[in-house]
Amino acid sequence: MTPPENDEQFTVVRNEEEQYSVWWSDRTLPAGWLDAGFTGTRQECLDHIDRVWTDLRPASLRRFMTANRAA
Repeated sequence: MTPPENDEQFTVVRNEEEQYSVWWSDRTLPAGWLDAGFTGTRQECLDHIDRVWTDLRPASLRRFMTANRAA
């Protein structure tokens, strides 16, 4: 695999567990992933993910922990 060019465009994607990744902007998104609304170079996308993905626990675990804390 060749390294990406600096001007190659990527999209930040997110799955139903609210986990983030980057995906090539010119390719169809893989099943289970949605556009998270940010496009840029690979590094710009990774920087964006660092800013917005502050809780790395899957959404289902966060919901479980919240429900059990209230019980």
